This record gives sequence, structure tokens and C-alpha cells, in this order.
Amino acid sequence: MKMRACAVAGMFYPREPSHLEQLLEKFFSAVPDVAGRPLGIVSPHAGYIYSGQVAATAFGAIPPDFSGTFVIIGPSHRGYITCVSEVPWETPLGVVDTDTEFVRALDMETDELSHRDEHSIEVQVPFIKYRFPRARIAPVMMGQQDYPGAVRLGEKIFAAIRRTKRDVRIVASSDFSHYVPEKKAKEEDLFAIDALRSLDTREFYRRIAEKRITACGYGPITAMVTACTGLGAKAAELIRYATSGETTGDYREVVGYASIAVI
Repeated sequence: MKMRACAVAGMFYPREPSHLEQLLEKFFSAVPDVAGRPLGIVSPHAGYIYSGQVAATAFGAIPPDFSGTFVIIGPSHRGYITCVSEVPWETPLGVVDTDTEFVRALDMETDELSHRDEHSIEVQVPFIKYRFPRARIAPVMMGQQDYPGAVRLGEKIFAAIRRTKRDVRIVASSDFSHYVPEKKAKEEDLFAIDALRSLDTREFYRRIAEKRITACGYGPITAMVTACTGLGAKAAELIRYATSGETTGDYREVVGYASIAVI
């Protein structure tokens, strides 16, 4: 059977199953209770030692008995076109099945080769396998991140949910500012994130451009919010913000990470 093999295990997260399970258990044990049942989340995709705890607070906002489909939208870091994957995805904790019916309902190009080395989706999958063992995934890699394209992608996801009647949660995979002083990262990232509180994605894009924020997944975030708005979402809440400086102790050049729930 064809399968999307792990590309960054041993680099972004542990390859050894027991080590990975212990790390995820540690992350989720520190997750606070969050009111609400989000339709979508923003989760970072850096190495787990830097952003894993933030990612756990995003997935931890979703009840662990969820057994539907996670649509994971990750940005392409290599410039590939927007495309989907239909094969199962390998993790050190076991295989996660892809919801092929839902993926095909998206009516998008399937390109397994483009997904092969991209980490933005892969780093989310072990969190899903660990916390939601019965859930399936629908991997969507986003190429160009222009605003109209992000809105169209969100509308396609919403239309596929309507057609398939799936129980879906949408994950937007994104880090925020890259390699800037922590004070600048925090101020500018939170300035952009604040626009999402009222689900104003156009203002979110404007603020990203105004401050030249080097977030890598603003398109996936906007697509996720667009689809969730169709599903009835009214607001977004910042769960946690952190930077790589909290791990490295170097606050001169940090990467920003945020977990956000759309409810």
C-alpha cells in the first residue's frame, strides 16, 4: 500500500515511538481546560522542543473523543502548487488514514510527490494520532497565499463539508515572525492576531503586509477561518503565544508561535 512516509522524524520530533509518546504525554498533561469546542485551530509547525507545547494547547482545545476528519492546511515551503494527498500518512505511533472521499470532494489536484518532504503538515499528524486515534486526515498543501486564493480554498473546504456531511475540524499550520528580536515578534504578531478575534481576515492580511510580518501560514489561517465562518464560527481566541527564545534563551532572533481557536 502506498503511504506518505515520515520525512522529518528524528529532526522535528522523536523517531522512537516511546520517546515521542512520552513527549506528547508531557505536552498534553500541561494543557489547561479551554471553554468551547473550536471548529478550527491554528497550530505551529516548528521542532517540538520549540513549539510542541503551543501546538498541544491548540489540539488540547478539541475534546479527545473527536473521531471525525481533520483538514490540515499547511503552507508549501518549497513553492509547490496547492494540492492534496490521498494516501495514508505514517507516524512513529502508527498510520493515520486519509479520508479519501472528503479529499476527492475538495476537487483539487492530487500530488503525492509535492507532499513528500514538506514538514508543515507532517508535524501536526503525530498530535492527531496520539490524542485522536480514531480520526482521519485530509492533507492540503497551499502554494500561493494571495488573499482571493485563500478565500477560495476556504470556500472549497466548506463546500466539501456540506457535500460529504463530515464532522470536520480544520487545522491551519503556521508559525509567525521569523528571526527578529522577541519584542518586535511579540508586538507585531499579536497585532496581526488581534484582527482575527472578529474573524476579519482582510484586516489580518492588511496588518501582515503593513508590518511585513514573516508568518509562513497566513494563507492557511485565512482559508481555515473562511471555512469555519461558513460553519457558523463567530470569533477567534488566542490560547497561547510563545517564542523560540523561551527555549533557546536567545531573544535577539526568535520565531513566534501561536495557538488559536476559532469558535
